[in-house]
Amino acid sequence: MTIEMADLLSEDAVFISVDGHSKKHALQEISAQAAKVSGLQERAIFETLNKRERLGSTGVGNGIAIPHGKVVNLKTLSALFFRLAAPIDFDALDGEPVDLVFVLLAPEDAGADHLKALAKIARVLRAEGVAEDLRGAITRGDVFSVLTRAPANAG
Repeated sequence: MTIEMADLLSEDAVFISVDGHSKKHALQEISAQAAKVSGLQERAIFETLNKRERLGSTGVGNGIAIPHGKVVNLKTLSALFFRLAAPIDFDALDGEPVDLVFVLLAPEDAGADHLKALAKIARVLRAEGVAEDLRGAITRGDVFSVLTRAPANAG
């Protein structure tokens, strides 16, 4: 099964100028928005993401973090994208602050699909110019277009 970015992410799940003055605060804000989009409990989402962060930062470098985890009662893979109002310390691998956060929530039984989706997200975000385009995008629709456009979507 090939996972396409447009299958994971909807324009309604793109948020720009999100406040987050610390990693914990950002994860709380992200969990609150994710709960609204997914219908899941905010606390369950926060605990899932926080538990994963305790294993090691999901800050992958270049100002990007990909928090993820498996959530009870989730039926399908669900992704959300957040551009933070200001970069924050996320304990990223390169030590740089994070301002682009792509969240992946997976059903408990997602198995390989969860890993395929994570790999897809990482490929898209690492593609030439994508991070810069995401930072320069003005509207939610612009951000969604950057994330789902064909060249970055290849592979």
